[in-house]
Amino acid sequence: MLKQIEGSQAVAQAVALCRPEVICAYPISPQTHIVEGLGEMVKSGALARCEFINVESEFAAMSVAIGAAAAGARAYTATASQGLLYMAEAVFNASGLGLPIVMTVANRAIGAPINIWNDHTDAMSQRDCGWIQLFAENNQEALDLHIQAFRLGEELSLPVMVCMDGFILTHAYERVDLPTQEQVDAWLPPFEPRQVLDPAEPVSIGAMVGPEAFMEVRYLAHAKQMRALELIPGWADEFRRAFGRDSGGLLHSYRTEDADTIVVALGSVLGTIKDTIDEMRRDGVKIGVLGITCFRPWPLAAVRAALAHATRVVVIEKSLAVGLGGIVTSNVRTSYGGSADAVHAVIAGLGGRSITRASLARVFAAALAGTLEPLSFLDLDGALVERALAREREQRRSGPIAEGMLRDLGVVAARI
Repeated sequence: MLKQIEGSQAVAQAVALCRPEVICAYPISPQTHIVEGLGEMVKSGALARCEFINVESEFAAMSVAIGAAAAGARAYTATASQGLLYMAEAVFNASGLGLPIVMTVANRAIGAPINIWNDHTDAMSQRDCGWIQLFAENNQEALDLHIQAFRLGEELSLPVMVCMDGFILTHAYERVDLPTQEQVDAWLPPFEPRQVLDPAEPVSIGAMVGPEAFMEVRYLAHAKQMRALELIPGWADEFRRAFGRDSGGLLHSYRTEDADTIVVALGSVLGTIKDTIDEMRRDGVKIGVLGITCFRPWPLAAVRAALAHATRVVVIEKSLAVGLGGIVTSNVRTSYGGSADAVHAVIAGLGGRSITRASLARVFAAALAGTLEPLSFLDLDGALVERALAREREQRRSGPIAEGMLRDLGVVAARI
């Protein structure tokens, strides 16, 4: 059924169609509308046989989800930014215990300074926590990935993060094709937990493991993720046949067949990149884009095959490994069969800064001309940074850095 709907509400309805039995909710922008929508459905009875639990923190939300999944319930929660960091200890516990929890991460910057707008720093901070991480390009894919996430997580007994760009997708109204309950029921089997806590047969889970077995436990988590690389493409094809649209998978290519230059990115920025590439194609430039849907596990072989004929690669990423550069770029360089010097990292959109077609076109033109640096920052105000550095050299004090920059820009009043 076609419906014009906010991204958060589309995800809420998709999750409801998956028949969760426990939803743990703590509000933090920009994911709050998702759990609000689910709460309303539980209260009205539209989502039956589901317990909606208001908790006191994000750590509590993940802890309750762990308890619910361990007890044999299909569990769901959502978070963003500082909330994901607050639950980090429990996030690792969920994957270590092999619990198939599904969680939406409405991607948002991490402070300090405080910033509520979109980038990918939150999800990237947990890239090695053992969860599968899927990134949505648009709201239709966000909706579809949640349905796929429950099946994937329950097949592998692993938790799954579905990442969607905060505000850009969560608060955007788009037309989506919302499946029926019958369609989802036919595609997503009822949850059959591998382990169930039963008071009549008490067991311990998550007990201490020493050096004699800890490596093997961690290897098992790795092996499960490698298994996900085998399952995801087939299930994406099965999803296409069942629902009539391409969605999910490991990655997707756009105009890469004859491309000398391939741009790699995740999330909603792919739409703007595609528009930019269409304009450059009209001028005869052989350029394409590779969108990564599955970031963890990293689809090394699939990325290598997709980049096999590219002479240069430009990675646009919304996160920064401070002191190194690009996080996604490091993965791409590992996958690329050519010289690592041909892979360029472009850090863009941090804290919600706009990524425009004009700016992208300048970056791509520099790559074609051979003048693009190995690491660059899209639309960085170098003069603003230099004023802050000069102030530190003169005053020999570190802060307040952000407030000083804002005064330089005239955004806040200068100190009297």
